[in-house]
Amino acid sequence: MGAGVLLLVVFVMFGWLWGASSAGMALAAKAFVPVWLLIACINMWVGVTHAGYTVRQELPILLLVFAVPAVVAGLAIWQLSRS
Repeated sequence: MGAGVLLLVVFVMFGWLWGASSAGMALAAKAFVPVWLLIACINMWVGVTHAGYTVRQELPILLLVFAVPAVVAGLAIWQLSRS
C-alpha cells in the first residue's frame, strides 16, 4: 500500500512536469488507478501461483492493497479538480 501511494506521488509529479498545472496532475492521478489495479492483480496472481494461497485467501488482500492508494488518488483528483 505504501508503494502504491509512492507510485501515485510519482505519477502526480510527472503530471506536473508534463502539464505544469493542476489539471495535468489530476489526469496523472486518474491514469494511476488502472495501473495500480494491474499491479495489485499481478500481486494477487503471484500470491496464488507461487506462494500457495487460494484466490479466496488473496481476494481480501487484493481489495485492501488496491483500495487504499485508489482512495488517496480519488481524494487527490477531487482536490486537484477543485483548483
